[in-house]
Amino acid sequence: MKKPTAKVLVNLSLDRCFDYLVPEHLAGKVKVGMKVTVPFGKSNSLREAYVVALGSIGEEEAGKYKDIFEICKNFPALSDNMVLLAEWMADYYCCAREVAVRALLPGAVRSGKVREKTKKVYFLPDTAKALAYMKENPRAKGKNAVLQSLLQRSGTDKEYILFDAKVSPGVLEELVKLSLVSFEEIVVEREFSHARGIVRSAPRQPTEEQAKALKVIYEKMDGQNPEGPHTVLLHGVTASGKTEVYLQAIAHAAEQGKEAIVLVPEISLTPQTVERFRSRFGDMVSVLHSGLTDLERYEEWMKVHSGKVKIAVGARSALFAPFRNLGLIVVDEEHDSSYKQSEAPRYNARDVAVLRGKLENCTVILGSATPSLESYKNALDGKYTLCEMKKRTDEHIVLPEVKIIDMRLETDDEGKRPVFSKFLIEAVEKRIAMGEQSILFFNLRGYARKLVCTACGEYKAECPECSVAYTYHKRAGVLRCPRCGATVLAPEKCPLCGSGELKYTGVGTEKIENISFDVFKGARIARMDSDAMTTPRKYEEVLSSFRRGETDILVGTQMIAKGLHFPNVTLVGLVNADIGLNMPDFRAFERGFQLITQVAGRAGRGEVPGEVLVQTTLPFNPAVCCAANHDFQGFYKEEIQIREELQYPPFGHLMTVHFDGEDPSRVMEEALALMEKVLPFKDASTIYEEPASAHFERIKGKYRFMAVFRAGNLAPLRRALRKEIFTGAYKRKGVDIYVDVDALSLL
Repeated sequence: MKKPTAKVLVNLSLDRCFDYLVPEHLAGKVKVGMKVTVPFGKSNSLREAYVVALGSIGEEEAGKYKDIFEICKNFPALSDNMVLLAEWMADYYCCAREVAVRALLPGAVRSGKVREKTKKVYFLPDTAKALAYMKENPRAKGKNAVLQSLLQRSGTDKEYILFDAKVSPGVLEELVKLSLVSFEEIVVEREFSHARGIVRSAPRQPTEEQAKALKVIYEKMDGQNPEGPHTVLLHGVTASGKTEVYLQAIAHAAEQGKEAIVLVPEISLTPQTVERFRSRFGDMVSVLHSGLTDLERYEEWMKVHSGKVKIAVGARSALFAPFRNLGLIVVDEEHDSSYKQSEAPRYNARDVAVLRGKLENCTVILGSATPSLESYKNALDGKYTLCEMKKRTDEHIVLPEVKIIDMRLETDDEGKRPVFSKFLIEAVEKRIAMGEQSILFFNLRGYARKLVCTACGEYKAECPECSVAYTYHKRAGVLRCPRCGATVLAPEKCPLCGSGELKYTGVGTEKIENISFDVFKGARIARMDSDAMTTPRKYEEVLSSFRRGETDILVGTQMIAKGLHFPNVTLVGLVNADIGLNMPDFRAFERGFQLITQVAGRAGRGEVPGEVLVQTTLPFNPAVCCAANHDFQGFYKEEIQIREELQYPPFGHLMTVHFDGEDPSRVMEEALALMEKVLPFKDASTIYEEPASAHFERIKGKYRFMAVFRAGNLAPLRRALRKEIFTGAYKRKGVDIYVDVDALSLL
């Protein structure tokens, strides 16, 4: 006779499965995806584990196995498809399987320590019995008042009953003991601030381009082309109405009784996105992102798991919303680097969304005005279906005119290059005079980028733990490391020579804001970057003020580059479009093109035509020129040739192996040892760059080295690396090693 067993992953990042017997009292109750407690190791200490498979063994072998101790309570089981997704993520992204499983669940759900807020509600289990009691006991006025209250309004809480019946809590408790009144605990549904005061909206009549895109999407959702790709790349210019396409596609899924997930790249975009979706779908929408408290995340996740909502909106982790009948996954701004996780598992939510869509047999929409080169090539190659929307929704609202300003020709009264060109100053002043609004974009925070002593020439304010200079934040009076975040008070005198001749150089958004106050006298100016936006409420306050026209100029980083719709913004100025273009990274031009295009798209979204001024010292750079001409295809053709020549993505996969440690010689020793073991697994076509110092050589006190691989097929090498990292016999003391598959950057 066979004995049932379960294969589990113990929550220790061992990347190994262990077999346990399912005891008789748990027979038929243990399921794949459940969390259980098992005795582990020689000490048989109890450990939490995830069930990933079920099986059986013969009675003669059963004595070799330990029993599962118990099923963890208050832990919702993962679906079979989610377990498969975790297995794929662990294999593909080179991480422990336990780590991949943990990524599927918010910490508040994993821990089991957070509970939904509940309250007791009271009701009459037997109305006839209650009426009989009231008739037989006319003098029990207090008890009768409670029963009368519940006859009129059953299922109410204690506070209401006591207030309505004018009795003490003891009277209610006596009725419960007499079984005349019963109670049950229900979950208190809380309404978040962003859910209040939202006006419901109706679907808009789609434009011709929107209608074509929706026709393709509906056909896929209805299974009319089962052999074709399940993923649609929706390439639409800014303000072409991609969100309306998402909304109507979700409504189509809801009509079929199916669910939908909508991903946005950053938490800062979530409130306004949620507002648009709630205005269309009301309480069917749940919000999932890391900006929520543990209790909020637990409650929102449980709403999805219990089927109370049909749509989940959020950042990267919302992809793992526990729906079981998915009809649609939307990845908005699919090109955005925020979809790439920086810690294990180092997954790209866009790519995992495509795989989850395949596992769940649902349609995936990847939307962007500036698609990644990988996604666009997949569409051209037929792996995705391409839908393009080249016009803005209102044909009278055209794309803004973009002018390139060559800052090499600009000088101020002292012969130096100014922050604002004469053209930009005149353009902003013109908008202020006409009651229109402007956005000034600069993608670096802080007031100054460097601090040096001009007296001794020796002192440079640098982070002692990282190989980078401190950024000066004037309002806070501090120096902050842009890499590790370490913060110290800014010195008033040179720490080396005692001189007060300290010089701050370089520019950040805080300085742009200060200069704007000086140049545009009397203008109402606000700044939006992660320094100023310390809370979601602050973010909403600034945006609401700007929306109401109470702000003339909004200064900000990439936080204001996408997703914002303000019809009164007629001017966008990119103060320095060169930031990032000179970085030693193969995606530098692509990121530059995307950023310029996205920022430019904030202008001219109303009746008044928009204007964009791009300040640059690289006026002939292809990223700048193509963005100025709204020419994605032109940029793609130019950039794709370079990628193919150098065999960078999308012509193959890019994988980096990182080695970090406090002793650089020790780090290099371990790097070479690992490479020696895995290099036999790479094929002849693989391009390999041996371990060398990373661009940022030292971060948080650790020296960083990196090896790089480029190839069409990295699977054998990837699996060899994974095996060696988790089970290898070579020594790794003092050295952290991790693999980044499909890395977005070489920095």
